[in-house]
Amino acid sequence: MDFSEGQMFRDTIKILEEAANVINCDPNVLERMKRPKRAIIVSIPVRMDDYRVKVFSGYRVQHSSTLGPYKGGIRYHQDVSLSEVAALATLMTFKCSLLNLPLGGGKGGVRVDPTQLSRTEKQNLTRRFTSELGTAIGPDVDIPAPDMGTDPQTMAWIMDTYSQEVGFAQPGVVTGKPVEIGGSLGRAGATGLGVVFTTEKALETQKKKIEGTTMVIQGFGNVGQHAALYAHQRGAKVLAVSDVTGGIVDMKGLNVPDVIKYVSEHKVLKGYPKAEPISNEELLTLPCEILAPCAMENVITGENAGKIQAKFVIEGANGPCTVEGSKILHERDIVACPDILANGGGVIVSYFEWVQGLQHYFWTEDEVNAKMKLIITSAFDKVWELKTEKKIDMRTAAMGQAVRRLERAMLLRGLYPR
Repeated sequence: MDFSEGQMFRDTIKILEEAANVINCDPNVLERMKRPKRAIIVSIPVRMDDYRVKVFSGYRVQHSSTLGPYKGGIRYHQDVSLSEVAALATLMTFKCSLLNLPLGGGKGGVRVDPTQLSRTEKQNLTRRFTSELGTAIGPDVDIPAPDMGTDPQTMAWIMDTYSQEVGFAQPGVVTGKPVEIGGSLGRAGATGLGVVFTTEKALETQKKKIEGTTMVIQGFGNVGQHAALYAHQRGAKVLAVSDVTGGIVDMKGLNVPDVIKYVSEHKVLKGYPKAEPISNEELLTLPCEILAPCAMENVITGENAGKIQAKFVIEGANGPCTVEGSKILHERDIVACPDILANGGGVIVSYFEWVQGLQHYFWTEDEVNAKMKLIITSAFDKVWELKTEKKIDMRTAAMGQAVRRLERAMLLRGLYPR
């Protein structure tokens, strides 16, 4: 099975190889890290509202379970591919390792445009996908979560379908569920809050605070909205945000709560009356201190990285910078905090939700946020230490720290059979 057809997977392996070289990783361990343990491809027949049956392609890739059960989101998007899912599963392994979580990396996806589905069609798709995955997922095996195109309701349907087939409620099979059925307080905004915690740590390296800092956020879905809101609440000046319909900009600073209210009513940013329109391409090159790409992968490339005017790039999305783009940012002394660190808040609180569900003991939102901050800031410190010691970029340093922990675990467990 050739995963290397996708740019994102190739970039992930390049970053892995560079980091492994920096820390002198065992070559046999490195070879094993380059390929997922398992890839599952399923056909998902769904009866549509007009009674036609359409068949969709679904994927679940499980990269490594050395540190614990597989963990990773499920995305619904028309461009989902096996290679993309494999890259994201691989990144999840190293994200969990870097954040010192007892979890491995997994990822899933269905090739579908969820905006073209009715609620009934999306539910039918989700339940059949869950059924097709069967025993490949489970509280002690592989624990999905929301991702692009999915949400807490999607997780509720997965949980219910899995529970029906097992025979009793299994809240631990997914995270990112509604609180009423075992979800965790703080989960909805966790990734965006993690982006803000990472931003604060990055600014600290230059003895600055987030208050008064200028910030541009590309992407205004769950992650982008929460990152913008939490940054705004801390006194940052959010200059611009964008979604698939384009961006809006106000160099004096946007009223973020008002923008969120507009999007909740109109579904998109386009037409927001209190700011000027701007294209996604122009938004990325606005002068600012913090640029947070929080949407799709591969938006900062070799072609536009030279035009970035931010001092820090905080990756709220998965894989928003290509290898070429990252190198250009590093050469220009722009500090890029990579996805496996900066957007780790989501998987940290997913881990908390899983633990709370297993214990049937739930924490307050303040407890969740405080524990998440401790983990993500500690990981930042480890990455910054290796970056400074080896004089390398943050992406390589983050991957290096992640590979170190995983390498030790793999060598201790050994290869079965010998």
